[in-house]
Amino acid sequence: MDKQWYVVNTYSGHENKVKEKLEMRAESMDMKDYIFRVIVPEQKVIKSKDGVEKEKIEKMFPGYILVEMVMSDEAWYVVRNTPGVTGFIGSSGKGAKPTPLQPYEVDKILNSMGMSRIDVDKELKKGVRVRIISEPFSGMFGVIDEVDAVGQKVSLLVDLFGHETSVEVKLSEIEVAK
Repeated sequence: MDKQWYVVNTYSGHENKVKEKLEMRAESMDMKDYIFRVIVPEQKVIKSKDGVEKEKIEKMFPGYILVEMVMSDEAWYVVRNTPGVTGFIGSSGKGAKPTPLQPYEVDKILNSMGMSRIDVDKELKKGVRVRIISEPFSGMFGVIDEVDAVGQKVSLLVDLFGHETSVEVKLSEIEVAK
């Protein structure tokens, strides 16, 4: 099973507490191999009051968090039964497992926060095989030659017409090959 991103509904205003509790539960219940990252989507907003501008961090989706996980029965149970969680988005209820977010949806949210769907520190290293998921090289495989975490890009060595060619792509345009 692959890890995917899911949207979890929480009590509004309790997103950070739920994130903390879920991370603690994943650790204490030995679910770190199933529940990977928990993110509260936030963005910087400049508010003006009485002619004074202030930078403020606001929740992008109040009452929701993103969870990167492998959807097993055990992981589903741990997340659903975390205090403050009211359910998953994309589940019809009645015991049905939720639908994961599409990669482009996750990329849009995480990129706006300066993050990537791929855990750069853990998954991307020189020599790792990846698949390109956007044009013009969609469907091609390459091997990572260099990672630019700050610029959110990677240099790949791709086989083009029998020659190894270096190609630079954004992190949102690749996925780690299975």
